[in-house]
Amino acid sequence: MIDRLETMRLFVRVVERGSFSKAAADLNVPRSTATEAVQRLEKNLGSRLLERTTRHVAPTPDGDAYYRRCVAILADLEEAEGALRGHEPSGVLRVDAPGTLTRVFLLPHLSGFFEKYPRITLQLGQTERLVDLVREGVDCVIRAGDPDDSGMIMRKLASIPEITCASPDYLERHGTPSSVGDLAGHRMVGFLSSRTGAALPLEFRRGDGYEEVTLPATVIANDADTVHHLARQGFGLVQAPRYRFMEDLAAGRLVEVLPGAPPPPLALAAFYPQNRQLSPRVRVFLDWIGRIFDGVEM
Repeated sequence: MIDRLETMRLFVRVVERGSFSKAAADLNVPRSTATEAVQRLEKNLGSRLLERTTRHVAPTPDGDAYYRRCVAILADLEEAEGALRGHEPSGVLRVDAPGTLTRVFLLPHLSGFFEKYPRITLQLGQTERLVDLVREGVDCVIRAGDPDDSGMIMRKLASIPEITCASPDYLERHGTPSSVGDLAGHRMVGFLSSRTGAALPLEFRRGDGYEEVTLPATVIANDADTVHHLARQGFGLVQAPRYRFMEDLAAGRLVEVLPGAPPPPLALAAFYPQNRQLSPRVRVFLDWIGRIFDGVEM
């Protein structure tokens, strides 16, 4: 069992370094030992795990699947040993969150997190899509809305207010609407939904409910930062969380419109796989980010 675990560690390092030589050097073993160990592993499993060239080593589809299982097994072993020895949470924590949200809410508090948990290494991905956590090796993601995947557990973080904005140049050309009924003749910057493949409609509060309005769009994009930039360039009305627009509102690059009929707030949450044991480093991160949003005035 010890040999098997060491072989797994070696295989994981080969995949991550893309090289037998570098992996062997990292683990302080001869290159020939690394090569022979992986060859024995492939023989025992009856499957080719690595594609080898003179310049690079990369996992095959079987190798990629085995790598991810090895990472999970070794992480669980590390956490179990650490708990018995009284160690503080440690290891690599892979988190994916939208870029603007990361910069506005997480980065200002990050030094405090590492003061408390210095043995954790945080790997931040910054995307808007709901990634495949297990396949992509991500521990948790922070997103707005509900997950498509029923295999995810959701931990609510905050309810974030959204607003409608446009550039001063756009409003000068099209006029400033005073009600939802004044939107005829206006345009929007389209945000492409990954779920439907169509531009999302604008939403406005009407009484106890919300009304959807789809306006013509000259440009449609699937990236929130691009949509934001297009709004600054005067391509139309845009809706997004208020925190995204704070600097532009203060500088006069964007103007809030129809403040009395705001879009519905976004439910912000952290998601993680339900079939994966929650490691101590993920648990302390979720507790930390929960405290951040508890103390934020939206």
